[in-house]
Amino acid sequence: MDAFIFVCLILLAIVLVMTKEYVDSRRFLKRKLEEIYAGYGTPPKRSYGAEELNHISMYYKKHQKADQIDDITWNDLNMDAVYQRMNTCLSAAGDEYLYYRLRTPAAETDELEKMERLIALFMEREEERHRLQRIFFMLGRTGRYSIYEYLDHLDLLGERKSDRYFFWDFLVLLSIGGMFVSLPVGLVCLFGVLCHNLIDYFREYRQIEPYITSFAYVRRLLKGGEELGKAEVSGIEEELAAVKAACKSLRGFMKSSYLVSGARQGSGNPLEVLFDYLRMLFYMDLIRFNKALHDLQKHMGEVDRLITVTGELECAVAAGSFRNSLKAGWCVPELCMEEGKRLFLRAEGLYHPLLGEAVPNDLHAEKGVLLTGSNASGKSTFLRAVAVNALLAQTVHTCAALHYEAPFYRIYSSMSLRDDLEGGDSYYMVEIKSIKRILDQVQREKEHSVLCFVDEVLRGTNTVERIAASTQIMKKLAAGRALCFAATHDVELTKLLKGEYDNFHFEERIEENDIFFPYKLMEGPASTRNAIALLRMLKYDDSITAEAETMAERFLQDGSWR
Repeated sequence: MDAFIFVCLILLAIVLVMTKEYVDSRRFLKRKLEEIYAGYGTPPKRSYGAEELNHISMYYKKHQKADQIDDITWNDLNMDAVYQRMNTCLSAAGDEYLYYRLRTPAAETDELEKMERLIALFMEREEERHRLQRIFFMLGRTGRYSIYEYLDHLDLLGERKSDRYFFWDFLVLLSIGGMFVSLPVGLVCLFGVLCHNLIDYFREYRQIEPYITSFAYVRRLLKGGEELGKAEVSGIEEELAAVKAACKSLRGFMKSSYLVSGARQGSGNPLEVLFDYLRMLFYMDLIRFNKALHDLQKHMGEVDRLITVTGELECAVAAGSFRNSLKAGWCVPELCMEEGKRLFLRAEGLYHPLLGEAVPNDLHAEKGVLLTGSNASGKSTFLRAVAVNALLAQTVHTCAALHYEAPFYRIYSSMSLRDDLEGGDSYYMVEIKSIKRILDQVQREKEHSVLCFVDEVLRGTNTVERIAASTQIMKKLAAGRALCFAATHDVELTKLLKGEYDNFHFEERIEENDIFFPYKLMEGPASTRNAIALLRMLKYDDSITAEAETMAERFLQDGSWR
């Protein structure tokens, strides 16, 4: 009786512990989901590891095509920071697809209409959005590497066959049968075969163990796909049908990979230990692995499709959250095919989405824009604001502005350049190569015009040649199918390019020995300078500032240095 009570108490303790773990896990899930739901429409707080963005870019690298945003433009516009500002994705598929989306501007309305349909659907229908967010959270991320890096590892294995394993399994059965003929001979043969199988199993298992992570995430992806297929969200029937079709094609993999992905995680139960040994001695894991590998390699396209559709849906959720987080306002851009090849860009209340307290500006450009202004007045920031919004308009169909209207463009920039020490190129060489790629694109572009941004044209060379070469480069861009925005300190360009470019400027205000920047775009070329004034404010010696001011005034009057 005492023994019975003791056993009951042990069982009760086990049940209580398991119940507590279950309740705790449910509470944790509920708390995390509440945080996720409440965080919709707020800037993300996620931090990124040193190499994380490199792994996140793998979907983009696997789906590269013509006319995506090149590395120079991406880095010029600090798009890694823009990506982090809007990435509220919860799964690896969402992370990687959003990065790909930002580097792949649409060139026609159909693609963006689909994106807008999904964004609007999840913005308006909270219950359906929550249902999908829960699935994305349960799917989670892959850990250190991209799922595509894991899948690439599978290709290294090539085609694996199980004929050899079946042969040794047959020898086990033959040895057992031999025991009925001659027990000593049968036992020796059985012992020898089992020893071979055990040693051979561990050697083979060490080779496949690194690849089991790939199987585990694909299984999670498929389970998430099955949950998506059951979601029954009206408005995304086409996407859900694609998910169901992909999951159906991979059912064989799900069955084959069950033992493999769950292998070697026993709890110590005697029956499980016995089953572990049977699995090893009969190569059950390896046979299943080879079958699962064959099924997966045969359906890699379906895996990619599943990642794509899952990523598209979560990207739309993230884009809607990004819209709601733009407290200074946002708009759906009006993008049109080029009518008569007319170049223009109109925007109202446009600002940079990374700035907490940005000053919005209006712009109506029907030809190139030449920006002048004093140091730190806002020229470079404005160029980036226009460029980033042009890119967001053609990727996530969202602008940090009250109104944005333009044709579809190919977007290029030449702004934040530096010496290439490894390649042995000086700053000037890097600069002229960067601008040459834009000129080449303008010349070969047949369908769409180029929207380009250049900060301080040819700053890496002397004044005389800079102005001469800059004038001809800018005229060449204006003569082609390019709408160019350029910032310069060379006021001479405002006169030399007056026929091809509209002049705008930013200015400063100096009051009571202090300098203020209103950051408002103004028409016409700049008429003020502040470089020497800033020297004076920082208490440079009067002999430096006074003489510099005198020299500058003389040059402006007669065009010569004295």
